[in-house]
Amino acid sequence: MNDIHDLESLKLALREFAAARDWGRYHTPKNLAMAMIVEAAELVEHFQWATPEESLAPPPEKLAAIRDEVADTLIYLVELADRLGIDLIAAARDKIAKNAIKYPAP
Repeated sequence: MNDIHDLESLKLALREFAAARDWGRYHTPKNLAMAMIVEAAELVEHFQWATPEESLAPPPEKLAAIRDEVADTLIYLVELADRLGIDLIAAARDKIAKNAIKYPAP
């Protein structure tokens, strides 16, 4: 897994990881979306009740836990997009373009 260096290699590594464990039957878009939300909720827990300043500079042990939850959320997002044939980079690029029209810079 040390050779993961971009979104495409991450996607392929996740496919291999799930296939080796026969998890494909569980990785439906519905289940992946639900799992991603669970991980996002776990991420939010680390910031619950924190001041804005505290959220900008968590202590090292909390930052490590936040990092894990960010990774879990990303993993499920990548797997969901892969199952639906969504190119995440293209989707993000297109959404930024839409947002530029919707929210023009002053």
